[in-house]
This record gives sequence, structure tokens and C-alpha cells, in this order.
Amino acid sequence: MVAKAHVGLVDSHAHIQGAEFAGDIEGVVERARAAGVEKIIVVGGAGDLSSNEAAIALAHSFPGLYATVGMHPHDAKGVSDEDLKRLNELTRDPKVVAIGETGLDFYYDHSPRQVQIELFCRFIRMARETRLPLVVHNRDAHREVSEIVRREGQGDLRGVIHCFTGDYEAAREFLDLGFYLSFTGIITFKNADSLRDVVRKLPLDRILVETDSPYLAPVPHRGKRNEPAFVRLVAETMAKVKGIPLEEVAQATTQNTQALFRI
Repeated sequence: MVAKAHVGLVDSHAHIQGAEFAGDIEGVVERARAAGVEKIIVVGGAGDLSSNEAAIALAHSFPGLYATVGMHPHDAKGVSDEDLKRLNELTRDPKVVAIGETGLDFYYDHSPRQVQIELFCRFIRMARETRLPLVVHNRDAHREVSEIVRREGQGDLRGVIHCFTGDYEAAREFLDLGFYLSFTGIITFKNADSLRDVVRKLPLDRILVETDSPYLAPVPHRGKRNEPAFVRLVAETMAKVKGIPLEEVAQATTQNTQALFRI
């Protein structure tokens, strides 16, 4: 087997602190390193407070890993004032580099929309107060997310729209708000021509790559457990779409991620 050339990537969004990776986390990190992934942002906020605490613990366990703290919009209805107080306390940990994942999910509506909106606004305020960037989940809620970011951010908010799947007009709107856009293995899917066209048009200095592990594994691993090593496949597809070398994509997306999260 021929070793892959080292390129220096960052997986800007991965949920590798959960049960899907229990007993395999050292292997996950080793395979990521072998694929050229130097840093991983372990995203908290799935389920309850424990996912945030686990993300931080994992970030302290391996060099090059960092954590975010937040609550996914699916779980907004269960978030208490005490939870938010605890999350605010967790932002003081030196391994915490962002607030999130937070945002709106109007596709599944697991939590009432107004509850999602109220929590999203509170996390934006937390991001501004802590001067940390925001990791935004946006599904079927583009208009609402952009309006809230514009109103609540008051021009003083940095962040990324993770797993971006919108059209070029939506992309430009978020870029105009000062946000980065992050792309997953979806850009490798056969039916994602329109999304690849968006990638082709976007400036390289505003793009990140991510896996969203354990979800959205890129081709040829689609349907299997995703992991940070596979972010290389996302970057390779991005390079092909843009007609530039993989090394150029790796350098730009790594610089972008490091600038956003200040790592």
C-alpha cells in the first residue's frame, strides 16, 4: 500500500466523543493523522451537557484536538437556565474554541420552532460575550437563520455555517454576514451537482472542510460510520471541482479554520 502524501488538513466539525467511537478513538485519531489530518474540532451539543464535557475531555486527551460547547436545535426544548450557566462556565476551558453546535432545524422540528429560535439567540449572545465564534446548524431555515444572525450578531459575530447545502444566493448572504461555509461528504454524492457548483463559485478563503462524523460519510464510504480521516476525500473532491491541487485546498481550508477558531 502506497502511503498518501502529507497535506495538512483540519476536520472542522466532528462528533467523535460518542458511543460510535468507544474503544476505537485511538485508532480514529491515528488514521486521521495518517490521512494528513492535523487538527480536529470535536463538536459538543448532541443530546445533553455530557456530550460537551466529553468533547472537552477528548480534546485534552490528544494533541491537535479542540472542543466546542453548545446544544443542538433538536434538543432545544430540554435546555434549562442551569444548563446554559454550565455551558458558559465550560467556555473558560482553554481547549474550547467555539460556541455550538446551535441553530435551527425546521426539517425535523424535534423541538418547537420558537424554542429553537430563543435558544439560538441566547447562544449568539454567549458567543458575543465570550468573543468565541459560532458553529451554526441550519436546515430548512435559511431565512430565519440569516435574519437572526444579522439582528442578534450586530456585526460583532464570527462563525461558520456547518454542513452547508444551500444555493449560491444563500451562500453569498452568509459570506456577506462575515461567516465561513463548511462542506461535508455530501459534495461527493452523485446527486450533489448543484452543491458542487456552489463550491466551484465560492472564494477559497471562505471555505472549510468537515466530516460531521459519524454522519455523512463521503463516497466510497457512504452509509458507513464516518471519521475524521475521510475529510481528505472531501478536500480531494473540492480540489477536483475547483480544478486546483489538493495541497492548495488543504492550505487554504486549514488557514481559514485556524483563523476562525484561533488555533
